[in-house]
Amino acid sequence: MKAFLELDKVSYTYYSKEGETQALKDITLSVGENEFFSICGPSGSGKTTILSLISGMLLPESGSISLLDKIITGPSRDIGYMLQKDHLFEWRTVYENVMLGLEIRKDNTPKKRERVLDLLKKYGLYEFKDSYPSALSGGMRQRVALIRTLALSPRLLLLDEPFSALDYVTRISVQSDVYKIIKSEKITTILISHDISEAISMSDRIAMLSSRPAVVKKIFDIDISGNSPMEKRNNPAFSSVFEKIWKELE
Repeated sequence: MKAFLELDKVSYTYYSKEGETQALKDITLSVGENEFFSICGPSGSGKTTILSLISGMLLPESGSISLLDKIITGPSRDIGYMLQKDHLFEWRTVYENVMLGLEIRKDNTPKKRERVLDLLKKYGLYEFKDSYPSALSGGMRQRVALIRTLALSPRLLLLDEPFSALDYVTRISVQSDVYKIIKSEKITTILISHDISEAISMSDRIAMLSSRPAVVKKIFDIDISGNSPMEKRNNPAFSSVFEKIWKELE
């Protein structure tokens, strides 16, 4: 698989008045185009730090990160970032929320507006385009947040535990929705998750980090058939893969 994104011996240390804390040490991994790649590890192991470095919001202390063979030196229009909370503005309609990024970029063209409407139609939100976020379920809000990110046409999508604020039943449903949208749009995706089952059900591969300072302990290829996260969860092979990854986490 040709590398779409590469991290080469990336290290990062946080500095404060109390001292320094090395978060990452020589992180090396690659992600292929259209791959769904997840990163798991203990709490505080630097998972979100890796996303911040990939997004260009932080720069490596040493090592390099490249997207399409170009070194990342700052925020890029090719990278979309979806956070844990949806961060929808309650005083803006669904359509206005989805258009926000394009307005900030001053890219609010007729063609882009048409694409936004097409995305809302395609993913079941068009009839709610004039509604306000308070009228939406938690799952619908996450779909709006994802479409807001997709409206910017990123080549790489970063997901920082986007389902963690949802209850279990809604979480399973939204995972399937998001998975379907990402596969349909053919976007290379990196997911940060504490939930091993979630990562297995959505990913092509999973990188397991050690405790801080984090190194890549192991990368698992997930070869479980299924057209949705729920189908993969119901596959008899799911439990054995879970056990292998859980043992590595322990």
